[in-house]
Amino acid sequence: MTEPPGPPWALLAELTQACPLRCGYCSNPVELTRRSAELTTDQWSDVFRQAGDLGVVHTHLSGGEPLLRRDLPELVAAADGAGLYTQLVTSGLGLGEGRLAALTGAGLRSVQLSVQHADPSTAEHVAGARSFTAKERAARLVREAGLPLGLNAVLHRANLDDLDGLVRLALDWGADRIELANTQYHGWAARNRAALLPTPAQVERARTRVAFWRARLGDALELVWVAPDLVDATAKPCMGGWGAVSLTVAPDGTVLPCPAAGTLPDLDPPRVQDCRLSWIWRESSAFRAFRGEDWMPEPCRGCALRTVDHGGCRCQAHALTGDAARTDPACRHAPERPLVDALVDGAARTPHPPAYAYREGGP
Repeated sequence: MTEPPGPPWALLAELTQACPLRCGYCSNPVELTRRSAELTTDQWSDVFRQAGDLGVVHTHLSGGEPLLRRDLPELVAAADGAGLYTQLVTSGLGLGEGRLAALTGAGLRSVQLSVQHADPSTAEHVAGARSFTAKERAARLVREAGLPLGLNAVLHRANLDDLDGLVRLALDWGADRIELANTQYHGWAARNRAALLPTPAQVERARTRVAFWRARLGDALELVWVAPDLVDATAKPCMGGWGAVSLTVAPDGTVLPCPAAGTLPDLDPPRVQDCRLSWIWRESSAFRAFRGEDWMPEPCRGCALRTVDHGGCRCQAHALTGDAARTDPACRHAPERPLVDALVDGAARTPHPPAYAYREGGP
């Protein structure tokens, strides 16, 4: 039996799945958690205390849009009081001067702001809502408040060719970091895969531009490139390994090894209302399911990369093969890799991808 790992260092606190944007690449579940089912202020405060006791040092306050929680300053204060570094992951909509002052006063340490495109009209088409001006204002307020600012740009067919524009936007807005994260096909993104999946030529052009900007900017702007595993044919080390370094608490209190793991039909994840985080992390069957290497099939079991990619993404394996224990089909060595090759080839042969099915739960 695989021994439990050390304590997790990060907690993704999904405070709500409600959001004013309707991005077609959203990885939140297609069936969203109702606002009435969300954890209360006291329940979230207890989660943060337990996380601190467990050894967590960093929490991402995310969603959906966490600013829709009226008690967000209280939640920030609770996380800060538990010894957690607090980062707000936000669309920026609703982040006015007064709200930001309340959050920084409560202990907020940094902000990550989502951006969809450098061109305002294209950005709002991707987001399915008017939002660009509010994001620009939010970035200015964060910088004026003296907080570190990161941008997150989910990359896909509609914006990969403007990677230069996204980097210039980060520079113009005074960001310290931009995460160029190729789409993960879960939730709404899986439903929109045919519209989002880029061509191999797009990916190669974008990769070249990332190398150019890294060489040009040096330490002036941190550029993080999250590889497009389906196109690269290389499995990513999903979450640093299943149940190895981080945990996710969903809005209703469900505790997951990764944000998309709720899609796995036989996982039976526990809830914070019923179990302590320490027990969930160390003992629950959901967190032990794919830890270590004992679960791995061939070719993963005999692969030299198994300690690097940890077998790839379990949720992607389930989505594409119906079996979470299969080798991630993104990997070039996976038996089911032809399924992915067909998807990538189809994107390359499709000059006009279909329109988005926009995420529900918007304004």
